[in-house]
Amino acid sequence: MCLTNLPSKIVICEVGPRDGLQNEKIDLTVEQKVELIERAVTAGIKIIEVGSFVNPKAVPQMADTDQVVRMLEKVPDVEYRALIFNLKGLKRVEDCGLTKAKLTVSASRTHCLRNMNKTPEAAVQSFEECSAYASEHGIVLSGAISTSFGCSLEGTVPFAQVVSVAKCLRRLGITEISLSDTTGMANPRQVYEYCVAVQQELPDVSWTLHFHNTRGLGLANVLAGMQAGISRFDACFAGIGGCPFAPGASGNIATEDLLNMCREMQIDTGVDLEQYLELGYLVEKYLGGQRSSALLRAGTCQALVADRQ
Repeated sequence: MCLTNLPSKIVICEVGPRDGLQNEKIDLTVEQKVELIERAVTAGIKIIEVGSFVNPKAVPQMADTDQVVRMLEKVPDVEYRALIFNLKGLKRVEDCGLTKAKLTVSASRTHCLRNMNKTPEAAVQSFEECSAYASEHGIVLSGAISTSFGCSLEGTVPFAQVVSVAKCLRRLGITEISLSDTTGMANPRQVYEYCVAVQQELPDVSWTLHFHNTRGLGLANVLAGMQAGISRFDACFAGIGGCPFAPGASGNIATEDLLNMCREMQIDTGVDLEQYLELGYLVEKYLGGQRSSALLRAGTCQALVADRQ
């Protein structure tokens, strides 16, 4: 097999502090969350999703994000961002000193109507006040399109729906958009085709891919995205988390698994894999029990060979 168009370097955004921990039953302390974030940064992560500013009744695990952000020893060249849904959340971002926030909307019309009583396009339109406020206060907004590849209520989400939502986000001035496989229903052929097409439709957008490993296709989908020209990927320490819309779903793709694949393929990430393995073990210690990371079970190839010499 000939792999073409592979990048020489990729950028990884660590989403464990938000998308991972928000789905865990054990609620870590502020100090533990800060430790995990700072260790990820020390290992070389340059973009990290530190939490979300949403209704604490809906996501109680994220209720202390303000405290977490204020306690962090922030590194100047690292991007710290948080998820928001409305202007109230954006103002909380500003109050605690962050300058990057992410808005999210579902590409699935069925899912969006059921949860927001709005079409995806109408939901994005409701973000206009956030866009105006962010522009006036020096905050950068990115966008995430959840259920970009499949929905547990609707099935496969047509590309036309995905690009329609992306164009709505672009009209708000957002130039960084994530295609998120929230339910873990994507497959490599679909990922490749969607990524090629969306870059043709909106060539001035910086695209990120966000995969869950629900059906074991997470890293295969990353590889398909790479071949389509994408070089930015979300990942999660220890592969924690899951999806409330996909019963039995496993977590996000594990950051250490992605790091290992890239190292074996000689793709630069700028992140220290050995430090990340230690971080992954710490995550499991704090949460109790093993998670979905393959590398935390098997170790690196180099370590295996060294042990047998």
